[in-house]
Amino acid sequence: MWLCWLAMVLDGFDLVVLGAVIPTLLKTKELGFDPVGATFAATISLVGVGLGALFIAPLSDRFGRRRLLIACVAWFSVFTLAVVIAPNVALFGLFRLLAGLGLGACLPAALAYINDYAPAGSGASNTTRTMTGYHVGAVATAFLALMVIPDWRVMFIAGGLSGLALVPFLWFKLPESLPSKAAPEGTLEPAEVAEESQPVGFKSLLQKPYPLVALGIAVASFMGLLLVYGLNTWLPTLMAEAGYSLSSSLTLLLVLNVGAVAGLVLAGWLADKHGAKRIVLMWFGVSAVLLAFLSIKMQNELLLNVAVFVTGVFVFSAQVLVYAWVSQIFPAHLRGTALGFSAGVGRIGAILGPAVTGTLVTLGIAYPWGFYVFAAAAVLAVLALVAVPHVVPGRNDL
Repeated sequence: MWLCWLAMVLDGFDLVVLGAVIPTLLKTKELGFDPVGATFAATISLVGVGLGALFIAPLSDRFGRRRLLIACVAWFSVFTLAVVIAPNVALFGLFRLLAGLGLGACLPAALAYINDYAPAGSGASNTTRTMTGYHVGAVATAFLALMVIPDWRVMFIAGGLSGLALVPFLWFKLPESLPSKAAPEGTLEPAEVAEESQPVGFKSLLQKPYPLVALGIAVASFMGLLLVYGLNTWLPTLMAEAGYSLSSSLTLLLVLNVGAVAGLVLAGWLADKHGAKRIVLMWFGVSAVLLAFLSIKMQNELLLNVAVFVTGVFVFSAQVLVYAWVSQIFPAHLRGTALGFSAGVGRIGAILGPAVTGTLVTLGIAYPWGFYVFAAAAVLAVLALVAVPHVVPGRNDL
């Protein structure tokens, strides 16, 4: 649990780092950054993450979670460090693209791994607890940014070195998923043989009863990650355009992700108690209301921070509840594939969120229209999830 949690901390770094450094790069125009270049960097980073989730994460169902997770962390760390030496926007974006390949597969592999071991009835809370690392990493990165910005290169040095430091611990301490309990080394238990005989890969998601489920979670993940990445990439810029100071805007990014950590703990407990579908629908619905509320300019700083905190509680844990639900309704031999599909399609939304918001920034209308776009995305997630059944018919291991 702790090793997967630390891997999620690295994913959380990636969630926030561009949002933290883009205002400085736009202000200084270093490396040739302008609004178009910033939008390109944010978009190309998420293209890499999406490709990693779609095409690399499913390999964990074939070759094991452990090896894939270790390789992804090492790969991400190397190319995060490479960003430091980028001489222009193009190479900055290329290194972010390559780092994203490892990051994209990291999250589905870690969540599939956790659910392989989760006791019955605790899948949602195990998923959300692990994903607190995602937002603890985001909080730590935002806090680091408050201390070191405008020296933006320190951000990528810290992220890359942290990942390389984690690799030896993963290598020596992380057991393989679904371990053999009594069989001789190199053999499989009967349950594992049965798992290996099952079809894996994206084609399996096209077989009954999965297509309707896959469509619903794809739309919800698309909208959920549009919110998560759109907010974390552009919230400081949106708030700066609204008239708040840069320091205050970075503080709001920190507050947003502190709220996310609190929301994950609460959401996982409620989902295990009352059902993941019921809670995820409520979470997306409340998110829509709160995001629309943020479009109102607030003069009271305490009220603003409370509003952003509560928004973080609901918006970010809503997306993680989708992952928890996916882990519950798909069988173990498809878990990595289903999570990779959910995260990969979601990354398309993650690409669109910063891209759309970046376009609004370029046009000078990001505030308040950015928040209206986010609220509409949450409403669409609710509509998509309503059509998904509570339990996948025909699954024999629930």
